[in-house]
Amino acid sequence: MFDAKQFINESIQLIREKIKGKALIACSGGVDSTVAAVLVDKAIGKNLVALHVDTGLMRKNESQQVKKLLEDLGLNNRFVDASERFFNALKGIIDPEKKRKIIGELFIRIFEEVAEEEEVEHLVQGTIAPDWIESGDQLRDTIKSHHNVGGLPKDIKVKIVEPLRDLYKDEVRAVARELKIPIAERQPFPGPGLAVRIIGEVTREKAEIAREACYIVENEIEKAARSGLMELPWQYFAVLLPLKTVGVHGDQRAYGYTIAVRAIQSIDGMSGAYSKIPHEVLDRIATRITNTLGDKVTRVVYDITNKPPATIEWE
Repeated sequence: MFDAKQFINESIQLIREKIKGKALIACSGGVDSTVAAVLVDKAIGKNLVALHVDTGLMRKNESQQVKKLLEDLGLNNRFVDASERFFNALKGIIDPEKKRKIIGELFIRIFEEVAEEEEVEHLVQGTIAPDWIESGDQLRDTIKSHHNVGGLPKDIKVKIVEPLRDLYKDEVRAVARELKIPIAERQPFPGPGLAVRIIGEVTREKAEIAREACYIVENEIEKAARSGLMELPWQYFAVLLPLKTVGVHGDQRAYGYTIAVRAIQSIDGMSGAYSKIPHEVLDRIATRITNTLGDKVTRVVYDITNKPPATIEWE
């Protein structure tokens, strides 16, 4: 059985042996990167710089929340708004693997810039087992390149440290609970952010639509779970599809995007079953999305595919 306390003690010692001097961690505010940040902070203290990069592809108000979380945890932190760079780099890109690799490389370039300013040699990442398993190698097929594994460029100028590399999500949550990190039960959010919830080319307009739709899905499902209508899923979000359909907005013809709602029950993210969301909750989600986004969205559908054959995220 996994012993979170023992893992913490052993990890702190290993990190101290591996990192001499300063280190930088890419801190998205998710469970994985936050746990990694707290572990490294316990090992090397203020020699760790926790960097949050706003890609323009975060969820609603997320970057502000992450900044507050890092401050509340007492971490030495920095913030970079790189949204313009990410949107420019993704212009015209449709293939999901290319998107992930572009995002992965741009993250590293930004980390290298900050690392040079801060005079650090080590980059800490919150990589966990499913990340490198799904990213593939000589023996495993690539299901999707996680930005922190398969999306990494080959000419990295910093040394990579991955203290959670052999853990699965349920074990990471156990470590987070042992460390008393307040977001231990937070649902996973992909490293590339909304870029993999926007099927096809990523633009600012599409990001705003996906951001608002994701917010509504999360808000309505969490309200339903609190009221006892349903169990809170492992992961739940909206996906913006690259097709438009005819609809009616007021008494006028509308031609808007389609939003797919995705909700999955899982333990470790390696497999999962779609959540049996009550129809009244789906009705509220669809009504609120179409009312809020007006003629930009004319249709909402629900994804009832398990993993496998599908992955949890659409890209």
